[in-house]
Amino acid sequence: MDIRAGVIVIALFSIVGAYFSIRAAVKNMQTARKLSFYSLRKRHNAAAWRLLFFTIILLGFAYWLPTSGEQVIYRVFPPSLTPSLTPTITLTPTITLTPTITLTPTLTLTPSVSDTPTLTTTPFLPLAIEALFAGPVTPNPDSVFTAIQFSTEFDGVNPINPKTVFELPITTMYGGFDYNNTQPGVQWTALWYRNGQLVCFETEPWREEWGTGGIGGYTECATPIDGWQAGQYEVQIFMGYEWKVVGRFTVLESLITPSPTGTPDLSTPSETPTP
Repeated sequence: MDIRAGVIVIALFSIVGAYFSIRAAVKNMQTARKLSFYSLRKRHNAAAWRLLFFTIILLGFAYWLPTSGEQVIYRVFPPSLTPSLTPTITLTPTITLTPTITLTPTLTLTPSVSDTPTLTTTPFLPLAIEALFAGPVTPNPDSVFTAIQFSTEFDGVNPINPKTVFELPITTMYGGFDYNNTQPGVQWTALWYRNGQLVCFETEPWREEWGTGGIGGYTECATPIDGWQAGQYEVQIFMGYEWKVVGRFTVLESLITPSPTGTPDLSTPSETPTP
């Protein structure tokens, strides 16, 4: 139990104690009215007033504890910070173009997609995705996932001919992975980003038939927002609120590099004799 839960429990016990205290005070007052002896009646009334005063103290304590008392407790027992994992970006060269003929350039071609990676923060779950959770969010801390392999075809076990660079058009993209030490029922989530914008996702409790470990796990995206477009894509996988693995791939308009226009002049200049 953390400090927040403990504060709420103590406040609830204070309210319950105030309830029983006010009941005892009312009962003492009712008993005092029925007594004919002044000393006994006075004693019961005094006990009733003490119980009423104790009730006020309990109610005030129950109000103060969650509003101001929790901050006082945190100053006495400061919470320890939990370091978060920061993914390491690995650059993978994709295509190396070898020039076959050198011409004097007349036109500079600007690529539509830059290969320069951009640094991203630690992956996190958007609030809109958390609102869709239907299962437990506390995973096995020893659960692991392998690197995600991407392909436009999946045979039910592994992606077929996985790559990191793809060419439009694309119908469905699959991200395959292996897993171990997973717990059935725990909510898992896959987020698909294009140039930093969420375009596709899936989230559901981990199914019993998937087991606690195996091969052939995958996430797929068939209808991203605004359709498949050229850009840098990133897939993030979570178990509960815990980030597990990140995979990246690139989609280009075309893998064919436009050839330079113009025909080189290979004729030999003629010499004009000087008279």
